[in-house]
Amino acid sequence: MRTIKTAEITEAVAKLCKEAAYYLPEDVYEALKKGHETEKSPVGKDVLEQIIKNAEIAKAEDRPYCQDTGLTIVFVEIGQDVHIEGGLLEDAINEGIGKGYTEGYLRKSVVAEPLFNRKNTGNNTPGVIYTQLVAGDKLKITVEPKGFGSENKSGLAMLVPADGVEGVKKAVLDIVKHADCNPCPPTVIGVGIGGTMDKAAVLSKKALLHRCDEHNPDPNYAQLEKDLYEMINKTGIGPQLGGTTTTLAVHVEWYPTHIAGLPVAVTICCHAARHAQCVL
Repeated sequence: MRTIKTAEITEAVAKLCKEAAYYLPEDVYEALKKGHETEKSPVGKDVLEQIIKNAEIAKAEDRPYCQDTGLTIVFVEIGQDVHIEGGLLEDAINEGIGKGYTEGYLRKSVVAEPLFNRKNTGNNTPGVIYTQLVAGDKLKITVEPKGFGSENKSGLAMLVPADGVEGVKKAVLDIVKHADCNPCPPTVIGVGIGGTMDKAAVLSKKALLHRCDEHNPDPNYAQLEKDLYEMINKTGIGPQLGGTTTTLAVHVEWYPTHIAGLPVAVTICCHAARHAQCVL
């Protein structure tokens, strides 16, 4: 049994919040550069050039890549041989979020109650935290700040098995077309298939953590990712003002489901496809 103190978790989360806000993952940066090289619209090419320049300035000056520093989603893999000492894991993570957003001068965008009062909590807490028990004595923390311009355009389709692959493609494309230019494309698209309604949505969030140059290990799902990528980039939505680079990558995560079901969730992420990770 290995002991990890909550103070260590808090410091790690605070650091990850700042890193995720300042430094665009290298694979996303390279995907933007590739999009700039292949973009056929002069206006779209210019937009991509500005997006790339923005990423470079943010990294050089330790400044937020986007003014919307997001609602903080945290994925935690807890080794079953880990003992957490000093308090509750969730409290330690939220303390880290508050510390990171305050120290990093990141915009606080969380309201304590969603419908009637909507008073800002003042430190971007609480985060949305997903925990998974795994083998070993490590604690893996992944911070994924999610901007809401794109989150608001995500969607869910509860299909039936008879809809099949073509039904899945149509559902994803319908959600992307309905979103149009509102999610600040070029986007990264996460697709969750299977499980239940809520499980599919979580899968679509986790899918955004894959590298842009990474493909599903299952050849069938890898082909689905490729087909969706090509279909989305033919919509003409482009990088905000039209063009051929609507999405940088499409990633699919799947899970077993009921014989009567085929849930499909789509999480759209803007070009600020931010995440940072550490292992304690």
